[in-house]
Amino acid sequence: MTGTDAPAPPATIHAGCVLVDEAGILIRGPSGAGKSRLAQALIAGAQASGRFARLVSDDRCCVRACNGRLVVRPPAVLAGLLEVRGIGIVRTETEGAAVVRLVVDCEAELPERYPQSTDRTVTVAGISLPRIRVSCGDSSTTAAVVLGMLGRIERPMLHLLTE
Repeated sequence: MTGTDAPAPPATIHAGCVLVDEAGILIRGPSGAGKSRLAQALIAGAQASGRFARLVSDDRCCVRACNGRLVVRPPAVLAGLLEVRGIGIVRTETEGAAVVRLVVDCEAELPERYPQSTDRTVTVAGISLPRIRVSCGDSSTTAAVVLGMLGRIERPMLHLLTE
């Protein structure tokens, strides 16, 4: 193997990631947009309905394309840490990695009511993924919408198995 054959090191991006069942949800947005609050609401909402959910990373994520999938890991220095506004940094249980199935972009403004089809996907580290844009003002409601959307993405070909 030559130096040019080595895989590129993972990129570190400003985002958080939550694992729900087997699907990673990458949460992006500017500082103060509500990424950590949304991550907590997603975990609580999923667990309340009997689903597995755990934080992968808060605030920063190492992303790498691997066999056509986007894999997220926490930077070593942030592993197991979560920022809780008004409290500070707390330790929490985390997963070591996740394969991203959905990207959620937190925005200060309300997203378009009917987004263009080109706005429904985004490319991260060369991998095209479904994306939704949300306003993270009410994280519980937003989490319910994201979890509902995740269910549609996780089972796009389920009908083929039941026909």
